[in-house]
Amino acid sequence: MAASDLLSDKTIRAALKVAGQADKARKISDGGGLVLDVRPTGAGWWRLRYWLDGKERMLSLGTYPDTSLAQARAKRDEARRLLADGQDPSAARQEAKAAMQRKRQAEQLADAGLPPEGSFEAVAREWLTRVHQVKVSAGHAERTRIRLEQDAFPWLGRRPIGEIEAPELLQMLRRVEGRGAIETAHRIKDACGQVFRYGIAIGACARNPAADLRDALQPVQTKHHAAIVDPVQVGKLLRDMHDYQGNAITRAALALSALLLLRPGELRHMEWAWLDLDAGLLTVPAEVMKRKKADKADGPPHLVPLAAQAVAVLRDLEPLTGSGRFVFPALTSKQRCMSENTVRSALRRLGYGNDDMTAHGFRATARTMIAERLGVPAEVIEAQLAHAVGDALGRAYNRTQFADQRRAMMQSWADYLDKLRKGADVLPMPSKAA
Repeated sequence: MAASDLLSDKTIRAALKVAGQADKARKISDGGGLVLDVRPTGAGWWRLRYWLDGKERMLSLGTYPDTSLAQARAKRDEARRLLADGQDPSAARQEAKAAMQRKRQAEQLADAGLPPEGSFEAVAREWLTRVHQVKVSAGHAERTRIRLEQDAFPWLGRRPIGEIEAPELLQMLRRVEGRGAIETAHRIKDACGQVFRYGIAIGACARNPAADLRDALQPVQTKHHAAIVDPVQVGKLLRDMHDYQGNAITRAALALSALLLLRPGELRHMEWAWLDLDAGLLTVPAEVMKRKKADKADGPPHLVPLAAQAVAVLRDLEPLTGSGRFVFPALTSKQRCMSENTVRSALRRLGYGNDDMTAHGFRATARTMIAERLGVPAEVIEAQLAHAVGDALGRAYNRTQFADQRRAMMQSWADYLDKLRKGADVLPMPSKAA
């Protein structure tokens, strides 16, 4: 084995002096591959010569005197230990530098309140901006962001997305599940799954651990909006609504909730500009409807034929709110529409709790009773309810066809509600044999 530790500070100073006098660089060896490239400037470069895979290589270890003889020897010995383990000292140094750079970047991002690059939060926020917000409504995107910020990022946000496995993801979801928010846990799992799929696409991770949790969470217990479907009870509800002693605008909202088959949000956002009372037609713009973002932007409006009874309610309401934008303005400001709790609160004042009847429940009442009591085909009812249809051709068909059937249905429904309110004979359910 070749000798090492051949130099001393004295010999190095002497070599530097000679190089300066001769104005010529020279190399002096300390053994073990460590060489000092002595320069006439009075400084020297420490270099390590080594062989890997049969090839000679050179590694810089710093400059003398900034890097002392003892320090250079320590670096040489560490490099030779790496070689003994089959590692390339040069590659190890580059990886150490890269790791240090990543650490500095992470610290800078943390100081700025931003997640580390390649972390779950960083990829999730990129997905929210580039994909999710483009596909869904602003409200939907905002709800997804809030769920991730409240329940996912505190536990997984700083973790490298490629290192997250199914058990760790499940542990986070179990925290949400543990507070009874079962549906929220499922929604967060679905959002995380989309984040991981996006991460795979951009090369940030290799797999989607959310896919392994398909049966790991408690199932969501579906609870439909409370709705009255018994004709006798519906008749009583209509009489109670007719006798409502509260605000006249709220009374009209109750009546039209039963007559128009709209979602509560569509009803309370209704504008006078959408109405043609002479033609008996309400045109709800696509952006107000419950649709995918693309359909909101490019889809056709939803047409609601107005029965004579609905037109009468609106004409009675016109002197009260017709000078403003909204058919149902807020009680405190005409610049805003009615609160989402107004109709619900009115039902409660009439003695109907959330387990009895809700504002949304009027749609379920109509869907059930129009089919069972009036015998209208399901596809006509679904078209008027503006329920989503799977394919674009089906959606176009539902919104452009059945115009005459829908107008006839809406008038028959209004007439039937009048009969129930007045306590007239209830139409018998059609026989299955018929």
